[in-house]
Amino acid sequence: QVQLVESGGGLVTPGGSLRLSCAASGRIFSIYVMGWYRQAPGKQREFVARITNRGSTNYADSVQGRFTISRDSAKNTVYLQMSRLKPDDTAVYYCNYKGPSGESWGQGTQVTVTS
Repeated sequence: QVQLVESGGGLVTPGGSLRLSCAASGRIFSIYVMGWYRQAPGKQREFVARITNRGSTNYADSVQGRFTISRDSAKNTVYLQMSRLKPDDTAVYYCNYKGPSGESWGQGTQVTVTS
């Protein structure tokens, strides 16, 4: 029942920054985990970052120190601030929600890091 709408993807040069947004609608429970995943061509989908309703965060080693996940509970929105972007960050980024109502995925947004 939860719908996710992502935005913020695009083209950026190496070393640049982007902020991805994931707006959730529907029945949002007080207990949840939301995260970002990415998938590059020929690669398996990989975990990027997650945040719980308690505010606990976790990051993949590849993005640690460069990416920051946050949320605005009042707006039911999760963000992924990406800094010092590298070409290897190029992928389709997906927002994910897990809660008592089930699991939902966003449509994905393309992030391309190239000069």
